[in-house]
Amino acid sequence: MRYGLFLFGVFLMGLLSSCGKQSQQSAESQRAVIRIDGSSTVYPLSEAVAEEFRQVAPDIHVLIGVSGTGGGFKKFVRGETDINDASRPIRAIEDSLCRTNGIAYIELPIAYDAMCVLVNPQNDWVDYLTVEELRTIWAPEAQGKILYWDQIRPEWPHEELHLYGPGVESGTYDYFTKAIVGKEHASRGDYTSSEDDNVIIQGVASDRYALAFVGLAYALNNKDRVKIVPIDDSNDQNGAGPILPSPETVRNGTYQPLSRPLFIYVNRQSADRSAVEQFVHFYIEHMPALAPDVGYVPLSEKAYQLVKQRFQQRITGSIFGAHGSQVGVQVEALLEQAGQP
Repeated sequence: MRYGLFLFGVFLMGLLSSCGKQSQQSAESQRAVIRIDGSSTVYPLSEAVAEEFRQVAPDIHVLIGVSGTGGGFKKFVRGETDINDASRPIRAIEDSLCRTNGIAYIELPIAYDAMCVLVNPQNDWVDYLTVEELRTIWAPEAQGKILYWDQIRPEWPHEELHLYGPGVESGTYDYFTKAIVGKEHASRGDYTSSEDDNVIIQGVASDRYALAFVGLAYALNNKDRVKIVPIDDSNDQNGAGPILPSPETVRNGTYQPLSRPLFIYVNRQSADRSAVEQFVHFYIEHMPALAPDVGYVPLSEKAYQLVKQRFQQRITGSIFGAHGSQVGVQVEALLEQAGQP
């Protein structure tokens, strides 16, 4: 009899434990989750926003991946994510896949960035580079041919040129090739690539003969480990010769052609979920303060008002015409031209 009661007690405890686990799993399954992926450049911004957002909405779980802008769009067009971080505008093929899969998107510019050209701190010969010199280094025809520093300028040392840069899924790679070579994805392939900008920084920091390009935030956050190179556009469009990238030169438009806007793309259907709507409103409201903290440049106050209006009214499509990277654009003017839905 006692043994039977013992077995019954064990059974009852197991049943209660099972119910408890099911209840916990049910609660977890009902917990609001926002899925974000995409650009490694935009990642620090989204992570900073998510960290602040957790303080006011602890029950909303924000998951952020880093697959590069192109890699993130591959997931976004399949409906696997709610938001895609992007360091370039959406391309025609990505826009077409969204339409095919029934996914409308809201394109939201969030800040400005600049691409920084980096060398090792022990590099004592590079004082600046021109856009034409960068084209000489990175153009597709340079592969296997431009291999030494003195091929760029004769007075520079006859030492191997070691190139580092983002992978081909990166929006930074897309924009850099557009701005420097003149066409997205047109570059030499014999360089050390990574979708992780920290890997690129480490490569330059440990290699005296390295040259690389990364986003402004990563460069400024590691300025004690790498040297940022001033860039001369050669056409005097900025009227000032070699210019260092900084929040000031990005904002006033003198650092050209390597300044660009950054974006988040929001799935239109996801935007109507309360958690996503709260998060995106929070994102826009806090970007003027968080962008400088992370190392990026805020848009103008008027531009943020237009971005907020765009989201509130659920205006879909691209103000850039889904043409991918574009050089020298003015976000505020494009938002104004986009008008109402």
